[in-house]
Amino acid sequence: MLRYVARRIVFIFFLMIGISLTTFLLSNAVPSDPVLANLSQRNLDNEEMVAAFRAKWGLDKPLYKQYFVYLGNLLRGDLGISLRTQRPVFDDLKLYFPATLELASVGIIFAVIFGILFGMISAVCRNKGIDQVLRGVSVVGVSLPSFWLALTMLYVFYLRLGIAPGPGRLSSRVAAPAHLTGLFTLDALLTGNGELFLDALGHLALPGICLGMFTMGLITRTTRSNLLEVLSQDYIRTARAKGLRENAVILKHALGNALIPVITVIGMGFGNLLGGMVLTETVFAWPGIGQYAFQAAQNLDFPAIVGVALLVSANYIIINLITDLLYGLVDPRVRYR
Repeated sequence: MLRYVARRIVFIFFLMIGISLTTFLLSNAVPSDPVLANLSQRNLDNEEMVAAFRAKWGLDKPLYKQYFVYLGNLLRGDLGISLRTQRPVFDDLKLYFPATLELASVGIIFAVIFGILFGMISAVCRNKGIDQVLRGVSVVGVSLPSFWLALTMLYVFYLRLGIAPGPGRLSSRVAAPAHLTGLFTLDALLTGNGELFLDALGHLALPGICLGMFTMGLITRTTRSNLLEVLSQDYIRTARAKGLRENAVILKHALGNALIPVITVIGMGFGNLLGGMVLTETVFAWPGIGQYAFQAAQNLDFPAIVGVALLVSANYIIINLITDLLYGLVDPRVRYR
C-alpha cells in the first residue's frame, strides 16, 4: 500500500502541472481583456495607466512567458496576486475555503446518513409502498435544481415559518469567533462558545440540506440497486438458511459488499461540493469558494481563476486517493500494487 500511495503522490505532482497549464491556457483563451474589467473608464483613456497595469501583472509579455513565470512561482508555493482583491491568491483561498469545507461537510454527512438509510430500507422493502416513496424522494433530490430548492427552503422555513435562520454564516447579533480553523462550528467548540456553535450550526442546516439533496438521491439509488444485487447472491441465501436474523444478514454480510460503488458516489459527491456551488452560495449569501470563483471570472482575474481550479483539482485528486484506499477497508479482497 505504501508503494501504491507513493506512486500516486508522484503522479499527482505531474497531474497538477498539467492542470495548471490547461487552466491557464483556457483562461487566457477567453476573448476579453482584464484591463477592461479592472480599470475605470478614466484610466482606460490614459495610455500610461493601461501600460503600467499590463506591466504590473505581466500582461505585456507573450503568453508562454506568462505561464513559465506563473509555473516558477507555483513551484515555490506562490499562486500570484489577485487582480481584484490585490491580495495573494493563497491568502484568499485560505479565507474562503473553510466556509465551503464546512458547508460541504454538513451536506455530505446529511447525504451519506439518509442516502444509505433510505437505500437500505428501499431494498429490504422492495416494491412496497415505502419503497415507492423513497425512490420518489431520491428522484426529486436528483432532479430539483439547487437554486430553486434553496429559494424554496428559504421562503418556507425562514420567511413563512420562521423556524430557520436567514442567509449568511452567522446572525447579526453574534460575533465571528477567533480565526483558528476558519470553521465557525469547530472554532466555537474550541473556544467554548455554545451560543456561537448553535447559531453557526443553525445557519448550516438549510444550505447543507440543499447541497446534500442531489448526492443523497444518488447514494439512495446506488445503495438500493447494489444491495438488491447482493441479496440475490448464493452466500446470502446460505446465511438465511443457517437461521441468521435478517438484520444480521443485511448489516454483516450484504451491506459491506454493496458499499464499494456507494463509496465512489460519496467521494465524487464530496468533491463536487468542495468545488463550491455558486448558485446555492449566492442564495444563502455564503462566502465560499463558489462566490470567490464567480467574482474572479467576472473580473477576468486570471491568477484567482487558476488558483481556484488548482484547489478544486487537488480536492478531487486527494478524495479519489482516499476513496481508493477505503476500498481495501470495506473489502478485504482488494489488493494494492
